[in-house]
Amino acid sequence: MKLKILLTFASTIKTTIMENSQVEVARRLLAINTIKIQPDIPFTWASGWKSPIYCDNRKVLSFPETRTFICSEFVKLVREKYPHAEAVAGVATGAIAHGALVAEALGLPFIYVRSKPKGHGLENLIEGDIQPGTKVVIIEDLISTGGSSISAADAIRNFGAEVLGMLAIFTYNFPLAAQNFKDADIELTTLSNYNVLLKLAHDTGEISDAQLESLNNWRKSPDTWGR
Repeated sequence: MKLKILLTFASTIKTTIMENSQVEVARRLLAINTIKIQPDIPFTWASGWKSPIYCDNRKVLSFPETRTFICSEFVKLVREKYPHAEAVAGVATGAIAHGALVAEALGLPFIYVRSKPKGHGLENLIEGDIQPGTKVVIIEDLISTGGSSISAADAIRNFGAEVLGMLAIFTYNFPLAAQNFKDADIELTTLSNYNVLLKLAHDTGEISDAQLESLNNWRKSPDTWGR
């Protein structure tokens, strides 16, 4: 009984630490305008979707303190979840720099995966040196539906390497993305997410009750929201 209580307590502490970390990541992204929330003046994505939020994690690279913090959070996760990782991969283009920073901190080889093969020279899809059988952790900057991220994982698997899992800075928590990663048998872990962001923004008064409702509705049906 005592062991069960201790294990439950340890699990609770671990969950609290993780949740605090997710809030801190969201806070930092908002502070440097990496994430912008404007449900009343929505953005238009390349897909044509109307969106009340825009996230550009490449901007993190311009802020050394936040850049270092994000890298350290990734490193903690790799050491905790994938201690046997033998290489780090970044997904082009947004996660190339983030992945390289993580690989450097861990002292591991780095590769990156293009969205499509280079149209000249060796026509590489994967850049860098990697051997079949290598255990790889993939770094991504942002997860929307997960399509391009899963394609990168498929490229690594098709090469003969093993994908241990994928780590990303932020996810919009689309149900479609969760299903896509499940179908692809890829474990996804993110430093923060849409649910955490909305709670933080609402608690700090950055968004109103009405805006919170609109933002929640968008996540449920992003392809029809705002039309």
